[in-house]
Amino acid sequence: MAGSLITLDTSGVLALLSRRDPAHTRAVEELEADRGPYLVPAATLGEIGHFVEQRLGSPALDAFLADLVDSAYTLDCGEHDLGRVQELVRRYDDLPLGLTDAAVVACAERSGGRVLTLDRRHFSVVARAEPIEVVPS
Repeated sequence: MAGSLITLDTSGVLALLSRRDPAHTRAVEELEADRGPYLVPAATLGEIGHFVEQRLGSPALDAFLADLVDSAYTLDCGEHDLGRVQELVRRYDDLPLGLTDAAVVACAERSGGRVLTLDRRHFSVVARAEPIEVVPS
C-alpha cells in the first residue's frame, strides 16, 4: 500500500510529538517517507487532546494544534463515515474496538489503508480482516 495516505491514530500522534517516545524516530521516518496529506480523524481529537495534555503537557498540545491550524494534518472522517464506524464497533465489540479506533479504521479504509499506530493489540486484529496496513512495521 505504499504511496497511500496515512491515517494517524492517537498513539501515532503521541509518538510523533514526544522525542522521548521509543517509537518517535520510526514514526517520524514513516511520515517523512510519505508526501501526505496525513489524516487525523475528527473522532480522535478529544482522545489526542486528553493524552497529550496528560503525558506531554500544554506545549506539546499547542504544537499539535498549530500543526492542525497550519494544515500539516488534515481533519477527516466525518458524517459520511459514521455508518462504517458503527459497523466496525459492532463487528469488533469483543476487542472492544470503540469509537475512536473504529473511526481511524473507517478513515484509513477510504483513504488507502495505512494507519500510523503503536496499538498493535487492536489494529493488528482488524488488519487481518479489513483493508488496512499498520505502520510503522
